[in-house]
Amino acid sequence: MHGGNGTQDQNSFKQGAIDFTAGSLGGMLQVYVSQPLDTVKVKQQTFPKLYKNMFDCFVKTYRKDGIFRGLYAGSVPAVIANVAENSVLFAAYGGCQKFVAHAMNVEDTKNLSVLGNAFAGFLAAFFSTFTLCPTELIKCKLQAMREMSQISSAGAVLKTEHITPWQLTRQVYCTEGIPGFFRGLTSTFMREMPGYFFFFGGYEGTRELFTKPGQSKDDIGALKTMVAGAVGGVTLWTVIFPADVIKSRIQVNNLKRSMTSVGLEIFRNEGVLALYNGLLPSVLRTIPATATLFVVYEYTKKILNNAL
Repeated sequence: MHGGNGTQDQNSFKQGAIDFTAGSLGGMLQVYVSQPLDTVKVKQQTFPKLYKNMFDCFVKTYRKDGIFRGLYAGSVPAVIANVAENSVLFAAYGGCQKFVAHAMNVEDTKNLSVLGNAFAGFLAAFFSTFTLCPTELIKCKLQAMREMSQISSAGAVLKTEHITPWQLTRQVYCTEGIPGFFRGLTSTFMREMPGYFFFFGGYEGTRELFTKPGQSKDDIGALKTMVAGAVGGVTLWTVIFPADVIKSRIQVNNLKRSMTSVGLEIFRNEGVLALYNGLLPSVLRTIPATATLFVVYEYTKKILNNAL
């Protein structure tokens, strides 16, 4: 019995390491596919009056700051954020699938229902949020740095227009300490946990629809896996977008208020549609981004499982 438990623990550790590695690689490639539209999304969310629409924001950002300092602003912390989030998310997702399967008396996680997988995603997001919040805060501040300098008369802010990720990290730490990196944590939780319920539910549900009788979901092919990933991503962003708008406002503007008060202020002053400002670039970016994420994740897992 002892030897059997040792083998089981070893297999669990190996599978967790594979999920972690596959999630990391998928998260890294996801950023480079989606970063320009993510920058546009953050700018529209935080400064809705500065831009007419998504295209206006994209063109002005490109003309003023170019590709790397403009559209790819914040890409270094974005890569760190996505690698940190997705590695923890997918490693936790595998563990949470086992927990949910045990709770639902399902012997194999491959036999979990769509609802079971959705709940596993909901639980996994709790763990990944702690790694995501600090790095995403730096990313959002870098993406909106030019707009912050435009609306501020303080010379100190103007000097930070082309601040590096490391300099900004030091600045946040020196002025606010560790708690400064977790500004917007509540709204990040409110975005991530319900979001990943729909994310994994949409993904697994779509994979199930594509599966032929007698076929495994793992064998539906790269194209259908990408479509399933895109469906999961679009479902996530459509559901959780108001929480993301509130989170961006809190993090970029350094607000020390609750997400409820910030959300109500946006609703009263700008109307309900302001809570969906930037939705179009989010949906457009998430289609290739989550398609890339899941196809890289699934096929990396396959390769590593076969190799190890």
